[in-house]
This record gives sequence, C-alpha cells and structure tokens, in this order.
Amino acid sequence: MKKHNYLFPAMVLFSLISIASVAQTAAKNATRNDLLLSLGYFNTNNQTQYLSAKAKTKIDGKFQMVSGISLSFYISNDSSAANLLGKAVTDAKGNAYLLIPPAAQSEWKKSVKQSFVAVFAASNLYDETKANVQIAKAKLKIDTAADKKITVTALELKDTSWVPVKGVELKVAVKRMGGDLNVSETQTYTTDSTGTISAEFKRDSLAGDAKGNLVLIAKVEDNDTYGNFSAEQTVPWGIKTEYLSAYDKRTLFARRGHSPIWLEIMAYSIIVAVWGVLIYLIGQMRKIKALGA
Repeated sequence: MKKHNYLFPAMVLFSLISIASVAQTAAKNATRNDLLLSLGYFNTNNQTQYLSAKAKTKIDGKFQMVSGISLSFYISNDSSAANLLGKAVTDAKGNAYLLIPPAAQSEWKKSVKQSFVAVFAASNLYDETKANVQIAKAKLKIDTAADKKITVTALELKDTSWVPVKGVELKVAVKRMGGDLNVSETQTYTTDSTGTISAEFKRDSLAGDAKGNLVLIAKVEDNDTYGNFSAEQTVPWGIKTEYLSAYDKRTLFARRGHSPIWLEIMAYSIIVAVWGVLIYLIGQMRKIKALGA
C-alpha cells in the first residue's frame, strides 16, 4: 500500500515537469524568427574592395531590418579561422560593411573567381545563418576624347590576362554630392562584342570645382557574375566654380544677427504693431472699468 501511495504523486510530479518543459520549449520556439542574410561584393575605382551584408527578418508578415547583429566574414567557402577577414555589426538599417584587408591578397590571387561568406552565430533569437557570394574578377576602363566622347571597356580576368566582356550592363554618370547624374538621357549601356560602350557627355552647364573639373564614374551594379564594381576619371568639362563664403554678410539664410535689414524692419514693425494694439486694448479696458465704478 505504501508503494502505491508514493507512485501517484510521483507520476503527477513527472507529468507537471514534462508539461512545463514542453511549454518552455514551445514558448522559446515561438519567439524565434528566421534571420535572412544577403551578401554583396563591391570594388570601388578598381582599388577599394569591400563586402556589404544586409540582415532582415519577417515579423507579423512584414520584413524588418535587424540591427546589432554581429557577422563574421570569410574569404572562400571555408569558414575557418585562417580565412577570417574580420567582423562587423549591422547598423540601424541592418547593414554591415567590411573592407577586404591586404592580408587576404594571397588567397585572392589563387583563382580568377572568388567566394565570400558571411556567418551569423546562433543566438537566443535566431539560428545560425550564412550568406555567400561568388564573383568573377572584373574591372572597368574609362577613356575620353576632346569632343566629350566617353568610352568604357569592361574586362574580365581570364587565366593571367584581362579580356573584354560582352553583354555587361553599366551606367555612366557624373559624381555629385546628392548622387550620380547620368551624362546623357541614356540610363544604361550594354557592352558590345569588343567589351566597350560609347557615351556622349551632354551636361555642358554643370558646375565643377575651381578648375572646372568633374569626376566621371562608370559602374556595374548587382551583376550576377561580377558583383558591383566601378571606375572613375577626372575631366575638365565643368564650369569653374569658386566658393564664396557669405558668413559675415547679410543674406536671407545667414547666421543669427546677419539677416537683411528689410527683413528685420518688417519683423520688428509687426512686433511693435501687435504689442501696440494689445497695450491700447488694455488701456481701453481700464477706462471702461473706471467708468463703471
């Protein structure tokens, strides 16, 4: 009888522990979301190379960028410590950037094609996630003529030599502070059988620096084979522009105390008129009150 008396409480206790464990596991899994990573390769002006990763997740049916995610970047598909390029953390927009260091030069030269991997280690919120990208090594070459003709050649590394590439879509623009401005009405160009495109510069009234220089940029974006790469060249095709400081002059957008005289007269006149009306009304109210007394 004593054994039966202990058996039932033990079974109840075991059942409660099992239910609590299942509930805890279910709650933990319910809060976990799938982390989605994308990885891109960028080569700026055939000099600076970097990787860009984007992290996002789906919450309530909508994709949201994930910040504060630590990512490890590797060269080649082997995610070993020897191939580690570095680590970066995603910003508020879910982006993480990493410059490819000179130490990776030996691995980079092993093949005409190269793979990169971004890895996120598992956490309480997300499982381990990887993203990879494979690119063929390519570059752009810009040539200009006196009649403002622009020729851009796309080249791919084959064995040990650079050969022209046909069918590469690219843009030709002028670098500006607010973004790149196309050199003409044509938005994109596609290289021909010789790997070249021709563009005409039609921004004749564009302001340049003090010497009239502009910076041309030819770029390939989101190419499945080559990734993102660009080339730049400075040309004297702009209007000479000298920056004149108006810091101590009276202008409409000047600093405090340097607004135009006419604007100050207008503002102060309005203030005086408003206060004058208020003071007059207060005086009249006091007279009415005195008459009523």
